[in-house]
Amino acid sequence: MDLDIEVLKARIEALKSEHRDLDEAIARLDAQAPLNPVHVQRLKKRKLALKDLIARLESQLLPDIIA
Repeated sequence: MDLDIEVLKARIEALKSEHRDLDEAIARLDAQAPLNPVHVQRLKKRKLALKDLIARLESQLLPDIIA
């Protein structure tokens, strides 16, 4: 069980790193003169998908609370 949690935490950290990398890539593209809006839109869409996946995985780390 602990191994599963550690694997999940490692996966979350990798996804967060990719999310930060996408943020930096978007900022670099915004700074370039000939802006490619389709490419930026794809990166932003991927970034949002990563954010959703991170949230789902983090919710799996929370214990189930029976109210």
